[in-house]
Amino acid sequence: MKEKIIPIGIVGYFLLMVALIGVLGWYWQNFQKTPVQPIEFPHNVHVGKLKLDCQFCHKFPSKSKFATVPSVKLCVDCHKTAATDRPEVKKLLKYWEDQVPIEWLKVYSFRKNANVNFSHKPHIRAGVDCSTCHGRVDQMITARKTRNINMGFCVSCHRQERAPTDCWTCHK
Repeated sequence: MKEKIIPIGIVGYFLLMVALIGVLGWYWQNFQKTPVQPIEFPHNVHVGKLKLDCQFCHKFPSKSKFATVPSVKLCVDCHKTAATDRPEVKKLLKYWEDQVPIEWLKVYSFRKNANVNFSHKPHIRAGVDCSTCHGRVDQMITARKTRNINMGFCVSCHRQERAPTDCWTCHK
């Protein structure tokens, strides 16, 4: 009898691990995967090599709730003449010629049922570096999710920085 229980236990354990890996893979694909952007914007060049400040492209985080994405015009202002031979710049110039906005996809967002009222404004005013939440974009080709921004992450940072931790700070 024992000889049959041990192999059944091993097979059961193996099947449980396969199911767990499958569930984690499904979760990653549906909730954590970085979206494929219409243009592979090289943050490592613009932020890393050229040392552009995040707010050069993401115009309004210090003045509004949203950081916003750059307009095609802002990109074209430089790329009318810079790196025009590169495939991604050619894509950009095609958007400009067609007078079509680039449909950038959000990399970070909160679940709707989390009822988070997040604003970049107080974080920028407090001097929180963008990499605290967004990772080292100066080393990324395309922006990708590097952290799981959830309540635990935020509360931990707020405690460390002695920022408000009452519920109404984020949930309104």
